Amino acid sequence: MPMSPRDHTWLFTPGSTFSYESGQTGVIDLADGGMLDLPTGRVVACDPFVHLGSGDIEPFTVTVAPGRYRVDAAVATLTRPGEPPAEHPHRRVAAARLVIRDEPTATWELALQPEQDAAELEGDEFFGYGVDAGTGCFYDAAAEEGFPEAQEDEGPLWDAFEDSDWSGGPHLVTSPSTGHTLAAFTSGWGDGSYPTWIGRTASGEVTCFLTDFFVAPDPS
Repeated sequence: MPMSPRDHTWLFTPGSTFSYESGQTGVIDLADGGMLDLPTGRVVACDPFVHLGSGDIEPFTVTVAPGRYRVDAAVATLTRPGEPPAEHPHRRVAAARLVIRDEPTATWELALQPEQDAAELEGDEFFGYGVDAGTGCFYDAAAEEGFPEAQEDEGPLWDAFEDSDWSGGPHLVTSPSTGHTLAAFTSGWGDGSYPTWIGRTASGEVTCFLTDFFVAPDPS
């Protein structure tokens, strides 16, 4: 059996709190990432600094109707007991979400790429995407080759993280030459492998694609 989904509704509820064994505590807030264009409805999630334009990441098998969809992130502000308020709070992107429907999610399933079979997973295993540059993103499969400016160490993707008061995102990035968009964000504590979940309504309609970066433990 694959990893079981957690309570993602709690994770995306502003004001949710959690604590680590060290005594450090966290409070969740939501950060708006704007509206992402999905001209084909085929969703890709990956580390854009590593995989965008490489052709080695396939879109998920579950598709949605073409359109423009909201992206947001659950951002955790971390503090230690007795710490005075910091000028620059310690914040981490705990999870990022591509919202397809603003309706309650009744069930969750792992987002899969072709050739992946959740029945092959054991214990707490999951299929996810690898992060080597501390960053994740969502984009439409049509945008795979849509960011020629991002092939070197420059361009709109780099600018989005450098020209913001809060570098974590999510940042809506637009290619000036093609008009394609992607939504990028930092990946929690950094590099690793992270699962994307698909939420569905009670009638089976897709509510969201959600990548969990394992920052916030389940509430006790």
